[in-house]
Amino acid sequence: MRINIRRPKSVNEVRRMPVSILELVFTIPISRSIPNRKTETQMETVAPLENSISARPGMTAALMAETGLDEAVLRKLVHRFYSRVRADQMLGPIFATRITDWTPHLERMVAFWSSVALMTGQYHGRPVPAHTPLPIDAAHFDRWLALFRATAEETCTPAGAAHVMERAERIAHSLHIAVVSAQGCPAAPPKLF
Repeated sequence: MRINIRRPKSVNEVRRMPVSILELVFTIPISRSIPNRKTETQMETVAPLENSISARPGMTAALMAETGLDEAVLRKLVHRFYSRVRADQMLGPIFATRITDWTPHLERMVAFWSSVALMTGQYHGRPVPAHTPLPIDAAHFDRWLALFRATAEETCTPAGAAHVMERAERIAHSLHIAVVSAQGCPAAPPKLF
């Protein structure tokens, strides 16, 4: 099976992509998706950006300029948010039973939000299978979004907060569908849409 993914033409086009497509784009290295091609890192060192096959660096720069987000802001957002999650009566116990060493989890979440918000491609995980076995429902997703929104509004520029919230809402929606699907039929693969 061959999947053709064309280069997005604008930041707005990337924003409209479903989370499942963004997850696919962020987890397939170019060297595997296009046979006999160098990886993005190798390409950047040997060719100018305009000749590169990857649109990612340009899209990242455009998103950073448009939203005021960068790695430092996202790191602060993630750390503040998970500090609130850990203290939350509803969400804290779910995380406490599953995460004992927070350092790697926080680094993974910074990479995730860097990939989701800035299209950096740093995250190489699979969030759906990580969430489907959890004892969570719509109320948990609503609480997660409320905490994330409050933290984003405190930490980011207004444009940055709107940008990450748009993605957070899509992610919560997709994960909720997958969790409900897995809870209804645990042996079946989760349905995302």
